[in-house]
Formats: sequence, structure tokens, C-alpha cells
Amino acid sequence: MPHHRARFTARGRWDVVRRVIEDGETFAQAAAWANVSKSTVWEWVRRWREATVAERSSLSCLEERSSRPHRSPGQVPTLEAERICELRERTGWSPRRLADEPRVSRPHSTVHRVLQRAGCSRRPRPERAAVVRYQWPCPGQLLHMDTKRFGRFEAPGHAVTGDRTRRSRRAGWEYVHSMIDDCSRLAYSEIHDDETAATVTAFTERALDFFLEHGIVAERLMTDNAFAYAHSTALRALLQARAIGHIRTRPYTPRTNGKVERYQQTLQREWAYALEYASSTARRASLPHWVRHYNEQRTHSALANRPPIDRVREVTGLDS
Repeated sequence: MPHHRARFTARGRWDVVRRVIEDGETFAQAAAWANVSKSTVWEWVRRWREATVAERSSLSCLEERSSRPHRSPGQVPTLEAERICELRERTGWSPRRLADEPRVSRPHSTVHRVLQRAGCSRRPRPERAAVVRYQWPCPGQLLHMDTKRFGRFEAPGHAVTGDRTRRSRRAGWEYVHSMIDDCSRLAYSEIHDDETAATVTAFTERALDFFLEHGIVAERLMTDNAFAYAHSTALRALLQARAIGHIRTRPYTPRTNGKVERYQQTLQREWAYALEYASSTARRASLPHWVRHYNEQRTHSALANRPPIDRVREVTGLDS
């Protein structure tokens, strides 16, 4: 592959060499025709004359060559480079930290180049777990539940107005509780002032009733390990009374509950931050309308660009 700055390919160089070898032009004439220096033409001609018959026929003798020098007298000796790499692997120190070591005594730029040549200038990234995608075939076989926190405000902030000079007093937080069906992506959300066990249990009961109204009987509910989910006796009693299994995700593994996590990203982008609300009270009032839009009008790529309510009607056979 030609050098990215090469002005001539091997065929183009042969056109210059041929002017000297076959047409009898001088180096100066060929160099003027090609707009290169005489020494460059001399080098091409020399490589042609020293090449074998096979190299001439394939023009490999005129191919672009690496500009790397054959010798590097100033390069860090091999044993010292190996010692620097061994220290790097053992300690994980940066080039600047390694350069301060008495055993190294090299500028940090030199240490970095040594590590770069050895392929250990960056720490190896941990192996990512394989992505496991799943979707239950029928609505209600698995519901996902989670909470998203949003800050209260009494006037639009700098993200909307661009004015960072006005500082508003701390107004607290409000919490959007959401439940979404794994199969149909039908969602239910409410906004509350807290995420206590009593609030979570009351929300869960209303959400389950919402899904029942659409012909969806819940069999399993997946949550994370938040205290209100994992240690609430009222929530446990509610789920037992309705014969719903409670599945909890592994700690620090939000991707297991990924459908509601993804729903909350959409909620944040298309509802919470999409419009300029006069206050958080106005934003709170708009949530039911947005959820209805999400369920009945907004298309979903995982559902062949149809809204969730169409998927519910397709699977359950009910005209919700």
C-alpha cells in the first residue's frame, strides 16, 4: 500500500526511470519532468538497476518503502526497556510516575514511547460481559419497575435560559415511579415526593390495576435492590396476594433491568427536558399526557415501529 504522502505509485516511478534508462534523458531532465529532485530520480534509477528480473517485472523495486531508519543508536537499550515495561506491568504507574523512579531516570516522554513500542502504554480494558437480549412472548410474564429522581424548580434553569448568574434555592427532589411490560413495552408512571416503601407499594398496586385494565395479568416483577423494593413487607404481601413472583437484579447490574432503564432515558429526554416548563409543578401535570402519548402514539423500534398498545392488542386479542 503506498505511503499516504507518496506522490508516485510504482508505475509512476517507472515512467520517470524509463526516461533515463530507455529514452536517454539526464537525471535533471527527468527530475524536471516529474517535478522532483535529481537525487530522488537517482535513487529510483539505482533501485531499478540493482533489482532482479522478478522485482523489475512486478515493479516491487519501486514500491514505497518504510521511512523507519535501519538503526536507532539513541533508542533506549532493550534490557532497560524491558525493565521499564516490567515495572509498568507490576505497578500500573503512569509514564510521569515511572520517570521519577531512580531505576528509570528517563524523561516521561521517553518512557511513554518505550511503553508504546511494547504495546503496554494503556492498561488493558476489562472484558465486557456478553450482551444477553431477551423478550418474553406474552404480556404480563415479566414487568420491570424502577424510580427516576428529578430536581424541583420554581423557574426555568440555565440549561434552558443560558443565564448562570441567577441562583435558585434548593427546592428538593421528586421521584417518577415507573413500571413497564417486557413484551409490549406498555408503561405506567406516576410522580411522587418520595420513594418510601408505602409510596412504592401504593404505586405498585395502581400500576398492576392499570395493566389488568388492558388485559395483562402480571406473573413476575423485576426490580433492583433498593430498600423499598427488597425489604418492604407491604410490597411483599401485595405481590404474594396477587401470586406475582419478585425477581431482584444482581447488585451493580442495572442492565438486567434494562427495559425500564431505557424507558427512563426516553422519559428524561422526551418529557422532563424536552420542553421549557415554567416550574416543576407544570412538568408534573404533563406527565400523564406524555405517558398516554408513549403508550398509544409513539412508535417503538423494538415493536416494528408500532406503539405499545398495538402490541398488547395483537397478543391479547383485546381491543383495549
